[in-house]
Amino acid sequence: MRQQDVHDELRARLHEAAGQHEPDRARILARLERGMAEEVRSDHRATRPPVFGWVRVVSATAAVACVLGVGGYAVASAVKDDAPQQTVATTATPEPSPDATSRAPVEPADPSPGETQETRKPSGTPTRQQPSATPTAQAPTAAGEEDGPLWSDGSVDPHSNDFWAQSDITLKTSEELTALTVRLQVAQTGGVTSTGAWRSLPEDDFTLTTEEKDGFLVYTWTLKEGRKVAKGEWVFAGQYDHERGGRDAADDRYTATGTAGGEQLAVKGDFASHSGDDASSDGDS
Repeated sequence: MRQQDVHDELRARLHEAAGQHEPDRARILARLERGMAEEVRSDHRATRPPVFGWVRVVSATAAVACVLGVGGYAVASAVKDDAPQQTVATTATPEPSPDATSRAPVEPADPSPGETQETRKPSGTPTRQQPSATPTAQAPTAAGEEDGPLWSDGSVDPHSNDFWAQSDITLKTSEELTALTVRLQVAQTGGVTSTGAWRSLPEDDFTLTTEEKDGFLVYTWTLKEGRKVAKGEWVFAGQYDHERGGRDAADDRYTATGTAGGEQLAVKGDFASHSGDDASSDGDS
């Protein structure tokens, strides 16, 4: 007979014997009771201390437990090879993370007397430097009614009446002008309000503004960029109503600035009568 067959037969017999084995618990308990009864008899009290009696009882109990344990182990060993083995995965108990605690944060320790804390002061608001003004070309100061190739004159239109008037500015230029600004100032003598304005040059070449400022009704004509004024004589006129009666134009004035051949020009004047004019000498200043 092969060794494997002998091993299988022996295993089968052990398995059968283990299944039929039943420990006689009654006999074991009876022996324990008899042992305890002998310890309490009077004829043994003088010869054996009680302590040793309890030792025997404990020893006997341990022996019974060993017998039962050995019997169970034998049965388990007999059937161990026949039963399918199972592997149980266990998870180790996780260790608590230091960051998962619910303790309140510990306040930082106060610095020692010898240490000094650095205190940062907020930087002051930076001073904003005002940008320097871009230098602009200043208009030339007019000295009179004529400046180089530019000549001017101011007069009240002869068709004016007791309720309405027109102030005319006449300009003559012997050179082409690449820039020109004409300003008429009519003093507020009472009831002065604009009723319109015109010029002998093309209307689309100029921008006109009308406003009341510092006691004057002001008309301003400005030549548009890229436009030019040809050589010749040109008129700029402002029309307005006024209170009934003759109106004194002594405080009215005008200015004109322009550019010819890269040179800046400026003229100014008033509306008083000049010698040789047809107007009466009452308007002379």
